Amino acid sequence: MTLVVYNALSRQKEPFVPREPGRIFMYVCGPTVYDHAHIGHAKMYVSMDVIVRHLRHCGYALRYVQNITDVGHLLDSGEDRILKGARRERVEPMEVVERYMRSYLDDMDALHNTRPDIMPRASGHVPEQIAAVQQLLAQGNAYEVNGSVYFDVSSHADYGKLSGRRVAELEEGARVAVRDDKRRPEDFALWKRAEPEHIMRWPSPWGEGFPGWHIECSAMAMKYLGQSFDIHGGGIDNIFPHNECEMAQSEALTGSTYANYWLLAGSLTVDGVKMSKSLGNSITIKDALQRHTAEVLRFFVLSGHYSNPIDVSEMALGAAQRGWERLMVPVRTVRQRLQQAGLASQDELDFSGVLDEARQAFRAGMDDDFNAPAALAALFELTRQVNAMLASGPQPGRATLAAIDAVYSELGGGVLGVIPQSTAASGDAGREAGLVQLLIEMRMQARARKDFAASDNIRDSLRALGIVLEDGKDGTTWKAGLQAADEA
Repeated sequence: MTLVVYNALSRQKEPFVPREPGRIFMYVCGPTVYDHAHIGHAKMYVSMDVIVRHLRHCGYALRYVQNITDVGHLLDSGEDRILKGARRERVEPMEVVERYMRSYLDDMDALHNTRPDIMPRASGHVPEQIAAVQQLLAQGNAYEVNGSVYFDVSSHADYGKLSGRRVAELEEGARVAVRDDKRRPEDFALWKRAEPEHIMRWPSPWGEGFPGWHIECSAMAMKYLGQSFDIHGGGIDNIFPHNECEMAQSEALTGSTYANYWLLAGSLTVDGVKMSKSLGNSITIKDALQRHTAEVLRFFVLSGHYSNPIDVSEMALGAAQRGWERLMVPVRTVRQRLQQAGLASQDELDFSGVLDEARQAFRAGMDDDFNAPAALAALFELTRQVNAMLASGPQPGRATLAAIDAVYSELGGGVLGVIPQSTAASGDAGREAGLVQLLIEMRMQARARKDFAASDNIRDSLRALGIVLEDGKDGTTWKAGLQAADEA
C-alpha cells in the first residue's frame, strides 16, 4: 500500500516519500505554556499522535520533535503571553512556564499521547535564534531599527505560498500590533527590543531583547531535523501568520525547501462557537477527563478526519461514549473468555480471513491521509463479525481468541489508542463491570438458543437495578446509575 497525505503546501493529496528511505523527520508546533491546556490542544495533539503511531506501525524510524514556547509569543496587544500569566499569578515568568509545562505533559500522558523524542524550549535556544537573525540580516532579508530586527517580507518572493495570502492583501496589524519602526505592516519581528519593564531579556548584538515567536521554530526544527525535513505538523489556526512566517524565514536562510509535507489539524469549536475564556466556554483537558475517559476523548477526536474542524458538545461526547462502548463489547468478552479455563479443548475456528481483511481495511484507511474514521469503520466491521461468531456455535478456542485480541490491541490500541491494554478495573466498579458483562453473555447465549423468556428476565432484572442494556447491530452496551434507571 502507498501512503498518501494531503499536503497543505500544495493543497492536494500526494504520495508520501521520505527524504531518507525508512526514516522520517517530523516537527510539530508545541504549546505556549502560560495556562492549562484545553480540549483544542487535545484535538490537535491526539491527531498528531495518531500520525506518529501509524508511521511507526508502518515500520518507519521516526524522530518526533515538538517544541515548548516559553518566550516571544505575543498577544494582539503586543504583550507576551508568559508575562501576562506571570502577572496574573504574581510569580516569576519561569515559574509559570514550569507549572504549565508540567501540567501540559501530565495532560498528554493522561490522553495516552506518545512523548516526543525531543522537546526543546525556546528560551534554551536563544543563541541559535540570534545566529539565524544575524544571517538573515547579512543576506539582506532583515533590517534592524532601534534594537529590534524585522524580516523584510518583500525580500522573499514566495511569502504567502503556504497560506495563500498575498502581501498586498494582508491587513495592517494582523495577529500582532503594528510597530511604528517597521518599514511595512506585513514585516514581522525576528528580535524585539526589551523595554525597561520587560523581565524576559537576553543580550544580543542589537542590545537586550527577546526573540520573536516565529524564529524559535525555525531554529529548533533545523537544529534537530536538518535544514529540510519531512513533515511539519500543527493546527490550521496557526497557518497564518506563524507557519507562513516560519517557512519564509527558514527558506530565506537555507535557499531550500523547509518542510516537504505540511499536515495541519482542523480547529475545534464548543457548541458551534469558538472556544474563549471571555465567553466562558473554555474546557480544559483536565475538566474533560473528569467526565470522560481518555479513550472516549480520543474516540471523539478520531471520529472526524484530523484535517477537518470538529464541534464538541455533551451530545457529541455522549455519542462517542456509546460508539466506544460498542467497540469494546467484543474486546471485553474475548479477554474474559481468554482468562477462563478449558478453552484450549474447544474447536478452533478459521477466523484468520476475517482478521486479515480487518488489517487490510484498517491499513487502507490510515494510508489514505491518516483517515481515522475509515480505520474505526474497519474495527467496527470486525466487531460485527466477532459478535456474530460469539453469539453462535461452535465457540472459538484460545488461539482464535488470542488472535482476535491481538488485532484489537495492535490496531485499536497501538495505532489509535482507543482500546486499553487491559479491560480489568479495580474495586467495586471492576466487580460491577465484570458481573454485568457476564450477564450480557448469558443473555446472548439465551437469545442464541431462542430462550427469550430468560433473555428478557436478565434485561428486566438489570433494569430494576438501574442498569440499562442497549442492543445494536454491533452488540450490547450498558449504562448504569440513577440516570439510566430514569431513562428506562
